[in-house]
Amino acid sequence: MKRKLISAIGVAGMMISLAACGGDSGDGGDKAGADGYAGETLTVWVMDGSSPDQWQKDVQTAFEKKTKAKVKFEVQQWNGIQQKLTTALSEENPPDVFEIGNTQTPAYAKTGGLADLADLKNEIGGDWTASLNESSIFDGKQYAAPWYFANRVVLYNKKVWADAGIKDTPKTRDEFYADLKQIGEKTDAEPIYLPGQNWYHFVGLTIGEGVQLVKEQDGKYVSNLDDPKVAAAMETYKKFQALSKAPKDKDEATPQQGEVFGKGNVGAFIGMGWEAGIAVEANPKIEKEIGYFTIPGATADKPEGVFLGGSNLAVAAGSKKQELAKEFLRIALSDKYEGELAKLNGVIPNKEALQSNLKGNVVAEAAAPAAAGGGTTPLIPEWAAVENAPNPVKTYMTAVLNGKSPAEAAKQVEDEFNKRLSQQQ
Repeated sequence: MKRKLISAIGVAGMMISLAACGGDSGDGGDKAGADGYAGETLTVWVMDGSSPDQWQKDVQTAFEKKTKAKVKFEVQQWNGIQQKLTTALSEENPPDVFEIGNTQTPAYAKTGGLADLADLKNEIGGDWTASLNESSIFDGKQYAAPWYFANRVVLYNKKVWADAGIKDTPKTRDEFYADLKQIGEKTDAEPIYLPGQNWYHFVGLTIGEGVQLVKEQDGKYVSNLDDPKVAAAMETYKKFQALSKAPKDKDEATPQQGEVFGKGNVGAFIGMGWEAGIAVEANPKIEKEIGYFTIPGATADKPEGVFLGGSNLAVAAGSKKQELAKEFLRIALSDKYEGELAKLNGVIPNKEALQSNLKGNVVAEAAAPAAAGGGTTPLIPEWAAVENAPNPVKTYMTAVLNGKSPAEAAKQVEDEFNKRLSQQQ
């Protein structure tokens, strides 16, 4: 998926993407002398929209004061970044530090492009949120550091809910469903817009069930869509989708669900906070009616499982400035500057103690409670091919919504799913 940062009613939100790369190893032999790292320049690649100018300026000032070295931020565009980064990491002078999509970190680690950051994790990462740090680990080793994250929430139309006589937002999955049914019974609005292939929400439901979409069998990864817990997640999806008029064979971008919601006759949809901006662009009058709440889980004490999109920071294995790069990470990931990034960009920070920086940001406040229980698509390099169109997970979902049992639908896509998992990376 393409990552972009869009301001939604004055609140920033995130979608994340990155692609795999590789690189050569370096000896990391730099050492600080009496004058620190004076004369050195550290190159840091960040993606467009990830780090505000103020954050860059503040981190640069702190870094240069501590190390006597310079830092050069180079902002990269998402279009073409895969080939650019792959090439850069295979050359003699790669970027020293770079931003990397969380779900794609394992592919970079497998190719040898990332430096081992175990010592840094032991030093500063003791209280990183486990669910957020999971993508930085490959084969038991720490190959990156968690930086920032975002996940889906419920965006709802306050007027529609009020017209239905609903006074409070739901705290459990059953309450959520009951509220949506009430909207359908007491108003002319579509209770929820939930297209049949909003598969990242489905992934969140599987995470909530505690199950992965793949399993290891005879030394290789294969489809796990036939697992009863996956079926349970799909049945939950089907129950809510039955309240929607959205097509069963389209995803949330076809059409853009924010545009549908913007027409003012939909009670709610599940999406990223920035999608409110799409609704407002389609209909500016709806801005005052948009509210947000955490996707409710089976019980009030635990939100629904969510897919965590985000970025990690990594050090190139081929960088000749390994120690200086770690000095940068110590500063950038410190509570001061990690908290500043969360506050400025409205993103979830890498530790729960820093979520206080999100106060007043209604989207982030709705997203944050689910982060600790969130997860990702399978963190294996082989996963990338699964997402290529036509995505077999989407095919599975549509088949179930059109009447097949989860077991039948899983069997229907099993061969294609396994074929993709067996492709060489």
